[in-house]
Amino acid sequence: QVQLVESGGGLVQAGGSLRLSCAASGRTFSDYYMAWFRQAPGKEREFVAGITWSGFRLGYPDSVKGRFTISRENAKNTVTLQMNSLKPEDTAVYYCAAGRGATNEARGYIYWGQGTQVTVSS
Repeated sequence: QVQLVESGGGLVQAGGSLRLSCAASGRTFSDYYMAWFRQAPGKEREFVAGITWSGFRLGYPDSVKGRFTISRENAKNTVTLQMNSLKPEDTAVYYCAAGRGATNEARGYIYWGQGTQVTVSS
C-alpha cells in the first residue's frame, strides 16, 4: 500500500506559477513510476507528467509542454510539479499517482492522492 498526499494548490493569476508536491509513504517509493494527472469539471482525467525512479520523464502533453516540469527526490519520497506560465485552462484538481509502468493512461496507476485544487484566474 502507498499513501499519497498532495499539497501546494491554490489560486493564482494567469501567468503565475505554482509548485505542487506529493509526499509518499508506505511501500518502497522507488518501486513506482510517479505521475500527475488533472481533472477539470465535466472533463476526463488528463495525464500531465510522469517520471521513472531514475528520473526519465515521459513526454508531456502539448497542453503543458514547456511550462510544467516534474521531478522526484527518492530519498525524501516526494514528487513535485513545477507549473509556470499558468493559464485559466489549467484550472483543475491535480492528482498524484503511483503505478508500476510508464504510461499516460489513468487506468495504469494503482494509488492516487486525494487531489489538490488549482485555480487560475484571468
